[in-house]
Amino acid sequence: MRRLRRTRSVLLGPAVLAVAALCATPALAAGVEGPRGHDVSAHQETVDFAAAREKGARFTYVKATESTTYRSPVFAKQYDGAAKAGLLRGAYHFALPDRSSGTRQAAFFVRNGGDWRPDGRTLPPALDLETNPYDARHKCYGISKQKMRAWISDFSDETLRLTGRRPMIYTTAHWWNTCTGRSTAFAETHPLWLANWADGPGELPAGWTYWTLWQYAVKGPLPGDQNVFNGSADDLERFTDG
Repeated sequence: MRRLRRTRSVLLGPAVLAVAALCATPALAAGVEGPRGHDVSAHQETVDFAAAREKGARFTYVKATESTTYRSPVFAKQYDGAAKAGLLRGAYHFALPDRSSGTRQAAFFVRNGGDWRPDGRTLPPALDLETNPYDARHKCYGISKQKMRAWISDFSDETLRLTGRRPMIYTTAHWWNTCTGRSTAFAETHPLWLANWADGPGELPAGWTYWTLWQYAVKGPLPGDQNVFNGSADDLERFTDG
């Protein structure tokens, strides 16, 4: 994901915070345990998933699509490579809510890697919602809070219709609270993939009381961004099945 660290262009994979965060790898907060994982995109064109597993990775998310015009050229290689290395894997979509409807973007995502199946190896599809990387003046993509909530709902409904699961939502507390007007409508039905590169998870987006994945650093021992699952290895396997 991109975060305020590096602009997530079509070649990058999930969010943006402070440029200073790029140079540091925050230690995981004391007491936070769980399977480690990472997320990658075409920005990491070649990934040695077997080596990542040896370093402790147990899951990975791979960027599949952006809007309705971009599919990562290395998605299949990365997605299949993760599975071959024995990692649980899932796909994510980078949302551009100002480009087309949530329904259209969800359909494009599912057609191009975002499908889910109850095979015990596939993590739920994920929707990456963060600051507009193409126009700093419109961090919320120039649309109202009401329209943003409707866009997310449309994406979620179409993903559920096509795959049988609602997407996990990747976001920061600041973006979510600012751009959705602190909406609490999604927390009960959508797992949270929290992006926060401080010393701990910190504030959660409005509505959520629990994070499922925490992206805690943009740099570390694993390729791409560093993540941890909030639960045990058995919990993580159960999560693949919903």
